[in-house]
Amino acid sequence: MNPYQMPGLRIGNFEITTPVIQGGMGVGISLSGLASAVANEGGIGVISSVALGVLFQQEGMNFREANIHFLRQEIRKARKMTKGVLGLNIMVAMSDFNDLLKCAIEEEIDLVFMGAGLPLRFPKGYTVDEIKKIKTHFVPIVSSARAAQIIFQYWEKSFGRIPEAVVVEGPKAGGHLGFKKEQIDDPNYRLEIIVPQVIEVIKKFEERWDKEIPVIAAGGIYTGADIVKYLELGAKGVQMATRFVATYECDASDEFKQAYIQCKEEDITIIESPVGLPGRAIRNQFLNEVKAGEKKPFKCSWKCIKTCDFRTSPYCIADALVNAQKGALLNGFTFAGSNAYRVDRIISVKELFKTLQKEYEEKLSLKYAEAEV
Repeated sequence: MNPYQMPGLRIGNFEITTPVIQGGMGVGISLSGLASAVANEGGIGVISSVALGVLFQQEGMNFREANIHFLRQEIRKARKMTKGVLGLNIMVAMSDFNDLLKCAIEEEIDLVFMGAGLPLRFPKGYTVDEIKKIKTHFVPIVSSARAAQIIFQYWEKSFGRIPEAVVVEGPKAGGHLGFKKEQIDDPNYRLEIIVPQVIEVIKKFEERWDKEIPVIAAGGIYTGADIVKYLELGAKGVQMATRFVATYECDASDEFKQAYIQCKEEDITIIESPVGLPGRAIRNQFLNEVKAGEKKPFKCSWKCIKTCDFRTSPYCIADALVNAQKGALLNGFTFAGSNAYRVDRIISVKELFKTLQKEYEEKLSLKYAEAEV
């Protein structure tokens, strides 16, 4: 047995052979293709539920109906491609959050990851007794110990159950960030500071409920050495997204993947999203034009995110992200984590897991060698 083998990860009833969760990426970047490939390699593959009705427009369906229709389709496609553990990422800020969550529960997805807001409700019609019996496991995504405390305390009091795990996402993540702009570079909000704080909060709930509640570190985690670092800080696993974009199995277009390969460190920038949150993306012509004050005409098909004011928005973020997913980067842009510039080629998901394991081994063996000197 390899003494430097990455440990497994257990979340409630689900066990995986590596401590790696692939982050959900929308619009349409992580669908059934990527999620099933990750699950087949012993990680947790995560489908993004965002705006599938915009991505896969179908005549005769309104966008809300299409969102649910195509979400069911993606979950079922992924199920046919893997016997591994599958997750679904749902943004709490989505106006159809309840419909998406209900669909996830009906389809008995293994885990639901819930970010971009505090998940403090279930769809109407679910009694407390029914909530307790739901097979799906729930994993909120937080950016502070305070948020974790609020969520777990509320669930304990209101639902008679608590989430099975929690993801702590730091300010180096890609996409929309759960931080104010001035906090992003503030050393007090670094992931290595926040993770131990959340672990302290979760310990109380572990003791009360007499079970392990894994804390998962996310945001800027790129190598096997990073995995070593956060496991040593007390996290039980990591969530990674950026590095999974440059895989053959990623559901994005080749043009989207090439944006990662071709970008430089200085191209990665913080933008003000139309939904009222800062976000990390790769600077391109589209974003330069928006920054210069150019408005991109659009018609709001449906108010997909509660905090978006389409009357004053310079562009439709759903349209921009769908265009990017399809490769039309003159009319869109790519969200990306802080390490996207380190991506230099496209590889398979299998090769990526082998690389992470090798990096993990190298870091641990170096640490032990230094300790012996």
